[in-house]
Amino acid sequence: MSTRSICQVTALPLLMLVFPHAFLRGQTEGQDSRPWEKHTVYEGASCMTAIAADFTGDGKLDIICSAANKTRLLIAPDWREMILSDSPDHNFIHSEALDVDGDGDMDYVGARYNPGLIVWIEQPDEPENQAWKVHLVSEQVHGIHGLIQGDVDGDGRADLLATSAQPLPPYPESLVWFSIPENVRDVAEWPVNVFARQDAPGLTHYLGFGDVNGDGRPDAATGAKGGPQDPSGKGEWFAWWEAPKDPRGAWKKHMLSDQQPGATNIHPSDVNGDGLVDFVASRGHGRGVVWFEAPAWNEHAIHASIQEPHCLVVVDMDDDGDEDAATCAFGDKIAAWFENDGQGRFQTHIVGRDQEAYDIRAVDLDQDQDLDLLVAGRGSNNVVWYENPRLP
Repeated sequence: MSTRSICQVTALPLLMLVFPHAFLRGQTEGQDSRPWEKHTVYEGASCMTAIAADFTGDGKLDIICSAANKTRLLIAPDWREMILSDSPDHNFIHSEALDVDGDGDMDYVGARYNPGLIVWIEQPDEPENQAWKVHLVSEQVHGIHGLIQGDVDGDGRADLLATSAQPLPPYPESLVWFSIPENVRDVAEWPVNVFARQDAPGLTHYLGFGDVNGDGRPDAATGAKGGPQDPSGKGEWFAWWEAPKDPRGAWKKHMLSDQQPGATNIHPSDVNGDGLVDFVASRGHGRGVVWFEAPAWNEHAIHASIQEPHCLVVVDMDDDGDEDAATCAFGDKIAAWFENDGQGRFQTHIVGRDQEAYDIRAVDLDQDQDLDLLVAGRGSNNVVWYENPRLP
């Protein structure tokens, strides 16, 4: 985890400073027929993660964000604020919405970077009137930049995967996953399954999850930024790990590229519609959004020059049947989505300007049947969402 002041940042060319669109040179830029409207739901402090779900049971999508050591529930539609937890320990860098206890409502899972901490915050029967109880998941994993949910063991229930990026015991420079225990409200801490033991050096960031090789078992991927903060000197790569029949054993590492300065995000996706799973990735502490084409993992630029696209979603933004991508770049302070033509050629659409980011989610916040973009603004000290104008 780092702030921009200690990141390795390439100086902006003079042309870029004079002409704001210059960062798109060499790219194809499109303009939506109507602009994306920006809605601010929180401002006042740096925010690294925000997640949306129906946290109050009224059918509307609410937002939970972490800012100023407080976990804040922003209740739709007027975004009335309710503090779920107020603790210096709860400075979360990433989060998930998950029905942890299986009672039919959404709980919140938050992860602190270092020293590592994962907690889940239980939604009560009366979420707007009762206190939310904080439960420990783990404090054994250090350097938790990425947290993602998925069914690792095939039991039909979501599990949690996390990075353990710091070179600290008991799981230095590793990747781990947690299965939700029985009687989850009563356990002291969730058991840790290590699937990449000391096999992920270089300050790993976010995780991707999905079946890469078509064997019916979901695999995992991540990127390591490297750079001056990396004591190992072994970062600047993207890789994926192949899940074995027993996911509690060691997973096999496959390197995609070890020439990726500032690597942060990677997601499996069939980009070009050939039936093979490719990867879409961003260099959030460097420049560029790219995709790696299976099976040889040839690299293609989606946007070569966008500066510090620290967050990434890969999803069908325009409902045309192929996978697009979206980011908010904290260097350029640009939010954008990249329209796929179905064959791996992308057109850039600007969503918003003068907005920093750390985290982005694609979710239909206004429930009008299209995907909007929710952005946690670290340097912008806010949480905003951009309203998709594509569908009426």
